[in-house]
Order: sequence, then C-alpha cells, then structure tokens
Amino acid sequence: MEKEILTYSDVLPHLSPVWTHYTNIIASRAEGSTVYDLDGTPYLDFTCGIGVTNTGHCHPRVVEAIREQAGLLLHGQANIILHQPMLELVRSLLPLVPPSIDGFFFSNSGAEAVEGAVKLARHATGKSNIIVFQGSFHGRTASTMALTTSKTIYRAGYQPLPSGVFSAPYPYPLRYGWDEETTTAFCLNELEYLLMTQTAPSETAAVIIEPVLGEGGYVVPPAAFLKSLRELCDKHGLLLIMDEIQSGFGRTGRWFALEHFGVQPDIMTVAKGLASGLPISGVFSRLDLMKKWAPGSHGGTYGGNAVAAAAAVATIRAIQEEHMLENAQARGAQLMAGLRHLQAQYPGIAEVRGLGLMVGVEFRDAQGKPDKAAAKAAAHDCLDQRLMLLTCGPWDNVIRWIPPLVVTAEQIDEALGIFESALKHNHG
Repeated sequence: MEKEILTYSDVLPHLSPVWTHYTNIIASRAEGSTVYDLDGTPYLDFTCGIGVTNTGHCHPRVVEAIREQAGLLLHGQANIILHQPMLELVRSLLPLVPPSIDGFFFSNSGAEAVEGAVKLARHATGKSNIIVFQGSFHGRTASTMALTTSKTIYRAGYQPLPSGVFSAPYPYPLRYGWDEETTTAFCLNELEYLLMTQTAPSETAAVIIEPVLGEGGYVVPPAAFLKSLRELCDKHGLLLIMDEIQSGFGRTGRWFALEHFGVQPDIMTVAKGLASGLPISGVFSRLDLMKKWAPGSHGGTYGGNAVAAAAAVATIRAIQEEHMLENAQARGAQLMAGLRHLQAQYPGIAEVRGLGLMVGVEFRDAQGKPDKAAAKAAAHDCLDQRLMLLTCGPWDNVIRWIPPLVVTAEQIDEALGIFESALKHNHG
C-alpha cells in the first residue's frame, strides 16, 4: 500500500500556532548539508535544526548506530538499569571535556540541562541566587525563562517567574560602541556592583554564561572577560556554569567554545550537537559537586535514552575520525573571509563575528540602529534561492550561519554567492 503524502495545508490547521514557521517546506529526506522537499527540490541547510545536526543530516554512522540499538534496547530507565550506550558515552566524553569535569548526568533537552545545572549549583553551595547575562537564552521552562533575557517574547505573559535571578551586562562591544578593553572593564565593574547592591556572594550560588552568546546575537566575548569572570567567581566563592548547548560539539571548531578562552567551568551544560538530532542533553560537573546533589532530588524518565546515547557515541566518533573540527576551522575561516569581503561593499553590515562555524552578520542602518528589516529581507531572499538561514538577536538584526561541520568549500562558496545576490537585490 502506497504511503499517503500530506501537504502543508493538510496539517497546518492542526498544529499549534505557538510554533512559528520560517518556511512551508515539508522535507521528504535530507543528507549532509541538503534538505529535499516533497518534489525533490534541494535546499542548502545552513540552520542545522538550530545547531543540532552538526554531523550533517542522516550521517551514515549515526543512522547505523540508531538502527542497531533500536533492535537491542529502546529504553532502560537509568534508576532501574544501565546500558552499554550510556556507559560508552561517558567513556567517550571524558577525554573531551575539561580535566576538572568528571561527573555526568543526562536529560533530554537544553532547558532540562540548564535547570539541572542550576539545581545542582544550589544544592552544592547551599545558596539560592543565580546571575545571568543580558542577551542570554537558557530555555523556555519556568525556571529557564527566568534566566533568559534575549527577547521579551520568551517571557511575556508568563510572569511572575521564579525569583532569585539577577542580570549583568554581556560584553558586546558593538552594542556599546566601545573597544574590547573598555567593554570588558565596564562589564566586570557592573558585575562587582551587582554583587554589592542586589545579590551578595553569600547568597549567590552561581554565574551562568554562554561562552558565545547564541540567541542574543552570536556575540563572541573578549577573552579577557571570561578569564576575569573565572577569577571573580573564585574570589567570591561562586560556581561558574558554562552553557555550551548551542556552541558545543565542534560548532566553534573546538569540542567546546570554552577551549578558545582557556577557562575551566565548575558545571557545563550540553545538548543540541551531541546526538545529531536525537534528544539528549547533559549536566557535566566536578564529581565532588555532584556528590552534594541529594539522591532523588533530580531525575527524569528518559534521560540517557539508549538509542539517543548510541547516536551520541556515533556522533563523537564521526567528528573525531572524519576530522570535522579541522573542517569547521577551515570552512569557518573561508566563510568569515567571504562575509568580510561583502561587508566592505555593503555598509549595512555592521559586523561579521564568530568562531568556527558559529558566525553572525549584524545589520545596522545609517544611524547605527539595529536593522531588522535588512536582516529579514536578506534571509528571505536567500530562501527564495534555496539557502536556509536564520536570524537572531534581541532585534532580529543578526543573520546566523550554522552549517554542518561536514559542509564543503563549494557549498560555502555557493552560499556566499546567494547571500551576495540577496544583498544586491536589497541594497544594490
């Protein structure tokens, strides 16, 4: 019996409108950097499911690992039984994470991981308050909404949110119009001021930060800021949580973005790129902290699912053995060079920034104000030419480039050509 093919109009009336839809594409299949619609039309996917499919769509090694594990064990709840994929995943992660990290807890989504990290920090320190940074995105559960400051839409209508969260400025030089040194000094001074005026160190459990700001605009902080932040946390007895959910697993050309800055976290959160599209996330920490986490005070039915863990192990091996970190570095340099060449021709591009294949292009108008219209127009023109890109930032004026780590030089050149065409159409 032939399988029925449903169309966009068949399903849209029944999907919750809380989901926005960037395209009306219904994918029939996907491979590597390409998604195919029902007619077989190819689209170059530089969204990666918002930074998830780092090994590309349907990487053969990941698909095979899923198929094999599905025939052995679909689910084994971690409180009841353990299984080989979870054990193999821990063994695979140990050489990749910072040397101080030797404790692992698995959950399903990025928000769950962040919420788990905050709960761990509170239990381990006996303190309640958390400091976040402006522009942050940490999730959409009640607790993680309280930590999220990148857009009001993520919080509007859900107040009051859980208390005990305080926000400090993220070092975003372009926003302030300062150089990196001035921005770093200001942000550190404001953080110290926050500890003097709103949340004392004696009641502050942790500081949580994205080593590269994600939804807030793909902002790379000055290295001096993160190093000083580590020193400030040590000085005041605060834990440092690094949110690597969007920046981890090769996205920046290293396993984790924190490696670019030489900073050791006390706790780190991961998700997106870990299993090439299957839902799994993690709270990684020092085991001495995890031993202070009261048994039974945190958990989850599906955390560390056998099939997802098998996919994660296969993902890590594929990244290692196929030299995807090196490709991310090379293709990222190619992409940045091409975008900066276009920046020199189009003054509406205020900044090109990023690490590896986590690159942002920020648009501003002649008065230096965020230009959402220009960013959206460019992204839509690119989609018309079958290149999928996303925007981000509080004003949606940043186009984010997140191709898979397997992207080729030819595909980067193709994408740059499409982007240039979009710029000419809107600004030529």
